[in-house]
Order: sequence, then structure tokens, then C-alpha cells
Amino acid sequence: FMVIHKPAGILTVPGKTADLQDCVINRLLKIEPKTLLIHRLDRDTSGILVFGLSKWGQKSISRQFQERQTSKTYQAVVAGTLYGEGTVDVPVIYDPEHPPLHIADPEHNKPALTHWKAIQHFQIHGQAVTRVELTPITGRSHQLRVHMQYLGHPIIGDTLYATVEQQQLMPRLCLHAQQLSFHHPKTEELVQFDCPVPF
Repeated sequence: FMVIHKPAGILTVPGKTADLQDCVINRLLKIEPKTLLIHRLDRDTSGILVFGLSKWGQKSISRQFQERQTSKTYQAVVAGTLYGEGTVDVPVIYDPEHPPLHIADPEHNKPALTHWKAIQHFQIHGQAVTRVELTPITGRSHQLRVHMQYLGHPIIGDTLYATVEQQQLMPRLCLHAQQLSFHHPKTEELVQFDCPVPF
């Protein structure tokens, strides 16, 4: 397998149109033709991504993601002042009337679960913000972004779920995949990777 730091602003896999073909996996395939997709990050999210270098490695790590045997930690900067820690346990579903948005829907049957913990309070351009550690237990699309919005504390720089003022506080989405651990496909030892937070 191969572990990389994906920068913000680039897709993990190609989009549907010709202008969205530049992406992480296409760049990696030019360097290493054996590169195989295991999981993704949103275009505007930075941080750790792991790719397979063999079908067996891909299958082993993918299964750990599916069975929730991996451990993922993100950092985000959210609007407002948030104290302590907690859990958001609200399903997140695609909103077909407003693509590409997702919404929190308590009536839906597919769970979405996120643990959060406030770790620092500060200000950006006079606005109170909180640095939080986020641990997604499930892996729904846009889960962390929707759950933070659901709490009333959207992620700073989020062009989909934050207010215009909150979007403009930073030039990027303040969401970063900081840590990932899983069992090595061959040795079965627990391996952990850390990626410094760039904001």
C-alpha cells in the first residue's frame, strides 16, 4: 500500500466531465501504475489517503474500512465556541433537490455517527472559532461537514454548508484527515500514520 498527503482542492478520483480529470489517482498512476483506490476524501479536504499496490492489499484494507476496523481522526476549525465533547448520531443522506448537498435526516435508516472534541478556542478576523477533533465512526459522504452544520457550528471555509461570512474567514475548507490507523495486510500489526494539520 501507499500512504499520501492529499492537498486541499484536488479530487481523489476523476469527475464526470473533461475538466475534472486531474485528480490524485490519475497523478499517482503516472508514477506507480499499480495504484488502486481504497477510500476517498472530498476535493476540499486535505490529509491522509491510503492506496493499494496489489489487489490483495487493496482488498484487505478496504475490508477494514467497511468493517470499521480502521481508526480515523480529523481536525477542523468550526464557527462559534464549542465546549467539551460529544457525539452526533444523525443519518446523513444525499439531497437530490440540491446537488451536491447532503442533509441530516433523523428519519433515515442508515446511521451516521461522529464523535467530536473541542481542543482550542481562538479568533479569526474577530470571529470566535473552535478547533475540534472529529472521529467519524461511519463514513457517509459529507458526514463531518453536515454533522458540524447540524450542531450549529459549520466548518470554516465550507462553501456548501457554512454562511458566506464563515466561508470567507479562510481561503480553504478547514477540514483535515490528520491520523489513520489500520492493520498491515501482511504482518497484521497495527500501523498508524499522522499528517500535520496545515491550518
